[in-house]
Amino acid sequence: MKKVAIVQSNYIPWKGYFDLIASVDEFVLYDDMQYTRRDWRNRNRIKTPQGPQWLTVPVRASGRYHQAIRETEIDGTEWAADHWRALTLNYRRAPHFEAIAAWLEPIYLGAPHTHLSALNRQLIEAVCAYLGITTVLRNSWDYTLAEGKSERLADLVRQAGGTDYVSGPAARDYLDEAVFTERGLRVHWFDYGGYPAYPQLWGDFVHELSVLDLLFHCGPQSARHMKHVPHDRS
Repeated sequence: MKKVAIVQSNYIPWKGYFDLIASVDEFVLYDDMQYTRRDWRNRNRIKTPQGPQWLTVPVRASGRYHQAIRETEIDGTEWAADHWRALTLNYRRAPHFEAIAAWLEPIYLGAPHTHLSALNRQLIEAVCAYLGITTVLRNSWDYTLAEGKSERLADLVRQAGGTDYVSGPAARDYLDEAVFTERGLRVHWFDYGGYPAYPQLWGDFVHELSVLDLLFHCGPQSARHMKHVPHDRS
């Protein structure tokens, strides 16, 4: 059995995204797909004393209505220092801020980023490394893309040598499971429910935040608040 998931890259995704990665053997970043505005591709939320706040990476999208995520360029460089300043201001009191900042700050304040997909992958890889997630990460352009929404996904799974496709529940609205069955593939629906709360700054607990919120607060114990990430870290 080899489980494969295929999802567009997100900017500093929430903990469920990394749980999905940890639940499969290969995770394909589906960044040949069209970039969508006001989506998770270039933004996510952190927690502040005033409540959740969006951090958005500016991109060059005007007039580029059909560009792929992998083609989407980042607009300017000032955003990186602004995002790091926001993270520092709102999480410096968190128990594990300094330890996480040691490897996260250079990503923000090092060499400028030019493309959204590459930035997202770098951050995803860094978080996976910290959490001890060993799933193979591939890009969709490492494979040949077939025509048809469900057909393309099923064919990617086959090219990756997969036997099982793990999908987020939102895809139930469009995924044709028969296409996978015809190719001898099994489809599994990932469950994002049931996550426990963890100690968190700034008032009532909020689940739907960037994974960085969990890491800053829980550090090496973060996996204990997830379902598929190994829990054997000290």
